[in-house]
Amino acid sequence: MHHNIKQTDIAKLQPTLLWQWFDRICAIPHPSYYEEQLACFIVDWAKSRSLFVERDEVGNVLIRKPATQGMENRQTVIIQAHIDMVHQSNDGTNHDFHKDPIQPYLDGDWVTAQNTTLGADNGIGMASCLALLESTDIAHPNLEILLTVEEETSMRGAMLLRKDWLQGDILINTDTEDIGEIYIGCAAGTNVSFNIPLQYETNRFDDGIQLSLKGLSGGHSGFDIHTTKASAIKLMARFLMALKQHFDFQLIDIQGGNAHNAIPREAVIFLAFFAKDRKKMTAYIKNFEAMLQKELAIAEPKLHFLIEEISSKTQSKQIFTSNSTHNVIHALTLLPNGLIRKSDHFDGVTESSLSTGVLKTENNQVCAIILIRTLFDSGRLEIQDKLQSLAELVGAELDYFGHYAGWTPDLNSNITKITKHVYDKLLGDETKIKVVHAGFECGFLKQNYPHIDMVSIGPTIRYPHSPDEKVHIPSVKIYWELLVKLLENIPLKSN
Repeated sequence: MHHNIKQTDIAKLQPTLLWQWFDRICAIPHPSYYEEQLACFIVDWAKSRSLFVERDEVGNVLIRKPATQGMENRQTVIIQAHIDMVHQSNDGTNHDFHKDPIQPYLDGDWVTAQNTTLGADNGIGMASCLALLESTDIAHPNLEILLTVEEETSMRGAMLLRKDWLQGDILINTDTEDIGEIYIGCAAGTNVSFNIPLQYETNRFDDGIQLSLKGLSGGHSGFDIHTTKASAIKLMARFLMALKQHFDFQLIDIQGGNAHNAIPREAVIFLAFFAKDRKKMTAYIKNFEAMLQKELAIAEPKLHFLIEEISSKTQSKQIFTSNSTHNVIHALTLLPNGLIRKSDHFDGVTESSLSTGVLKTENNQVCAIILIRTLFDSGRLEIQDKLQSLAELVGAELDYFGHYAGWTPDLNSNITKITKHVYDKLLGDETKIKVVHAGFECGFLKQNYPHIDMVSIGPTIRYPHSPDEKVHIPSVKIYWELLVKLLENIPLKSN
């Protein structure tokens, strides 16, 4: 059904095969959990090329391509990407990620999308895999292309990969987002639901507003957690704590963020208060907004509050009791957030952090979804103890779910040495070997295939997981050259 995909300008970029594939990928919706359409398109294409192709129960795709002439006795290489993309759009954008194509366009040296995430994470990696399969003039050993599902949500694809499916000796993951960097390890992650029980009572107030905090830059809660980017949820808690000292009010509802692995860009509260305080409260909000705008002028230049009326129907309903309001405000104010410790082993790497990505009011509780990221297990335990301590103080309950494995760096990795050698020649300067403070599928892949030598590379992508996401065109060319050169330099099978 997609064979008449209309090409956009990006299909004319170099390297042609890669960009043509990325153009096709953008045309077929593929947010997390809805990878089916794109996966089927790829499977059909592989079959039409008479390539070995198989899907597992989870939905992952495996395609094999035999070695080119003279490369048969080299080690087998797996090149891996994930099919799904994060679906985020700017406010007021009517984009249906299940039906509408992503609309990529050229912006100088960059490719970005109209008002939505672009999906260069990991669409460029996937496009490079498919371009290698389609190529006829690139020397390579036996190739396995592994395309996984649900990387951006649960990593279920990599987690549930069959232990006997892959035949390769070396794995190249394509999900790195900086040219000139080689990733050889990653943090483990644990999700926590911090649940604050609520009690409701009949509204005793005669006025109310909906207050939204908007315009924050957001970002990735792994890659960006060490920066000065602000969390909308933490700022809203700070505002409420300050407001509490000047006005009598109770909460009706509180929400914030919309992705467990993103720094929240927005938060919204519904407040019940007395009409006699409205004028003063409005002025207080304006002053608080001005204070934040001054304080965060560089990190968050678009930060603003939006006051909206709420209907009398909303005003008259049940509200959080005074005690529940108190517990929610104190818990969110004291909830640790952001960078906890920097690594001693790797320069500039975050060792442990946590971020509340989503806040919601439902089922008689306020629920904060927190993602803890740590390089060492001891760091995770320390953070869990802090959360436990706070939970006991405010009568909250903790629910742990969705743990994903870390990828422990192998400092003697052969593929790392080869990649560094090829990269240094290509770029003419020192390539950086790094460990990333984010989840990488390599953690799970390594668990299932401990003998495989792994490395991760990729082009330069900025603002992934946000509608500002963009990929640097010259870096894609370098990444492709690196991949091609790497395949030429794969060592012989060790018999």
